Amino acid sequence: MKLSKTNQKIDNNVCKALTIACESSLHEIAGFVWLTHRANYTNFPASLVVTCVFNTNEEVALMKEQQLDDVLRNSIQKQLLKIGVVVKSIKQCVRFDSEQACQLQHLGEWENRLALSIVKQKPNARRVH
Repeated sequence: MKLSKTNQKIDNNVCKALTIACESSLHEIAGFVWLTHRANYTNFPASLVVTCVFNTNEEVALMKEQQLDDVLRNSIQKQLLKIGVVVKSIKQCVRFDSEQACQLQHLGEWENRLALSIVKQKPNARRVH
């Protein structure tokens, strides 16, 4: 689905904000490799889902054990606020996943895996490195 000019501008700004959060987190959080987002812009920002991807399930568990999930969420929220995007609940907005889990459950097909993360929406996805 093609985005309207307004929604495309919002999406581009979200991509830029998330890229900044991603780049800083790559150096701060062990095992973190990339993030992506999906949103239904008819219900934005409530529909925004950011998926943070790690190499392994163990790295996700360790990151949560060390309470670095809050650090990652705060970094994302801070960058979104800079572009005027206020997310009601950052805990519901940000999810954690791993390359390992995707490989095991979806044969490495991230598009199929991410499609399951939003119910009853036609999301627009962007992978940010």
